[in-house]
Amino acid sequence: MDAFFASVEQLDHPELRGKPVAVGGSGERSVVAAASYEARKFGVRSAMPSTIARRLCPELIFVRHNFERYAEVSAMVIGIFREYTDLVEPLSIDEAFLDVTEDKRKIGSATIIAERIRREIKIKTGLTASAGISVNKFLAKIASNIKKPDGLYVIKPGDAEKFIENLPVEKFYGIGKVTAEKMHRLGIHNGADLKKWDKDSLLRNFGKAGEFFYDIARGIDDRPVEPDQERKSVGTELTYEKDLTTRFEIVAELYKLEMELMERLEHAETTGRTITLKIKFSDFRQITRSKTLHNYIHDFATLHREVTSIRKTLTLEGERIRLMGVTVSNLITEDCSDKQLHLFDE
Repeated sequence: MDAFFASVEQLDHPELRGKPVAVGGSGERSVVAAASYEARKFGVRSAMPSTIARRLCPELIFVRHNFERYAEVSAMVIGIFREYTDLVEPLSIDEAFLDVTEDKRKIGSATIIAERIRREIKIKTGLTASAGISVNKFLAKIASNIKKPDGLYVIKPGDAEKFIENLPVEKFYGIGKVTAEKMHRLGIHNGADLKKWDKDSLLRNFGKAGEFFYDIARGIDDRPVEPDQERKSVGTELTYEKDLTTRFEIVAELYKLEMELMERLEHAETTGRTITLKIKFSDFRQITRSKTLHNYIHDFATLHREVTSIRKTLTLEGERIRLMGVTVSNLITEDCSDKQLHLFDE
């Protein structure tokens, strides 16, 4: 989907159409969750601090997120995907891989399928979507970004080798900014440069990721499209406008995060055994501590007790904390009849 969160807001609020919009808070500690294409022209990007976004685009309009609405639209889009193939692997709320080797409607052309899907999304949701078509996940993902917004790009098997050789490494799916900078220092600037390196040299310089880099430089990606992947964790975190510095502030804010997390677990009808506490300090140092229980978490009292136990192993007083988060993993789906729905009635 194209600038998904921002596009939904512009769809629902006509007065925002054609204007630079950022989904997220406007405070000093806030970040941009999504930016409309009008805002992107000024250099505004997701994950950018809101203060910087405001400097880049003084006319930027900040709007609060509405995740329930985004999830509603996402479900509609996924439903459209499933009309054409059962092999749908969501990457996020606004993106998915589709394997249309055996399409339900017997169309026989991935390009035609993509065009029909994009047209149906526009008709049913009012939003635009871009698509990438190729022989594997790696190439399809790259192709999907080439004609954004509201476009489609195909990388044919016979064109893949030349396409990869000419592609800058920072455009490779799976190569982030830091890795790209390291590659530049090593003289690797595009796919052709990367292809010159043998597997051992890549492993030595990039660890386990070296094998992945070796393969994608040759267009090799045998990962199947995996539908209905299990959710691995449920969590919540918050970046604070003002650093937390006292024990009272830390305990109080953690309690709020625990309550929100318990509600999310109940909403997802799941629970888990591993609790992870994440702390980020004002100097951007970050620590995580995890604890795996013998039994699954079935009530708020257990969650609160175990998070408190983890917290007490850390020396947080005197530190300046800008972010805290709590996550539960090792999930299992619960029977709704066994759930304690009265936890927050008091």
